Amino acid sequence: MEFLLDGIRAVTPQQCVMYVVGALLIYLAIKKDYEPSLLLPMGFGAILVNLPMSGVLNQMVAGVGESQGIIQWLFETTIEASEALPLLLFIGIGAMIDFGPLLSNPKMFLFGAAAQFGIFFAMIAAVMLGFDLKDAASIGIIGAADGPTSILVSQVLHSNYIGPIAVAAYSYMALVPIIQPFAIKLVTTKKERAMHMPYNPKHVSRSLRICFPIMVTIIAGFIAPMSVSLVGFLMFGNLLRECGCLERLSQTAQNDLANLITLLLGITISFSMQADQFVNLKTLIIMALG
Repeated sequence: MEFLLDGIRAVTPQQCVMYVVGALLIYLAIKKDYEPSLLLPMGFGAILVNLPMSGVLNQMVAGVGESQGIIQWLFETTIEASEALPLLLFIGIGAMIDFGPLLSNPKMFLFGAAAQFGIFFAMIAAVMLGFDLKDAASIGIIGAADGPTSILVSQVLHSNYIGPIAVAAYSYMALVPIIQPFAIKLVTTKKERAMHMPYNPKHVSRSLRICFPIMVTIIAGFIAPMSVSLVGFLMFGNLLRECGCLERLSQTAQNDLANLITLLLGITISFSMQADQFVNLKTLIIMALG
């Protein structure tokens, strides 16, 4: 009966910390409704990968050899080898986006430019705190509050901190509704917040809506060829939405595809939340920078 206790004896203090982290993510997803579609599978996956001799990771089994773990296989195949999951998610995100308000009022491009400040601030701070340039650039993407992009850039740049970066990005995305009222009050007066601002968007032609994602992809390809996979999949999703002849596929991308990929992405990214990689001072610094 001794073998029944082998798993319990193999538990480390770091793994116990990860059980708490996993439980916290599950609590935030269920009780607080913070990004439940991603934090719930990520939290449960964090527990799975930190169980001693877990079957979701590759293990050497006496008399059998190496057994393939499903979460490790998913990570190595769909994120490490191809970045397939975050890229496929961008098709769904693109199908959800309505660029009409932006095209009718191009000045709104300036609001998007504001996100770049957060990226460079976090990146410079990370370099000053001792991270190498690739890790710092990966951490910097948290400043744009974009989870899938954070995961994709971290993998493309081969960052060692993809798990903490993903947790930080999605955690702070979930906290936006809490942080936003405080930030608004910080930079506006009560009178300004009470102002009525009429919104009368201009008509945007269908041809412009169709041409926009195509032109953005081409321009991005010329300026930054490495961005074509990310921008291209995002704009392809938007083209599905705007073309007018693939409504069923557009709805599938917005709902079924996006939900399924988000679920798989959450539990797959937990592979990088193993205790020996996650429980360290660098993780706390990354969370603070986020």
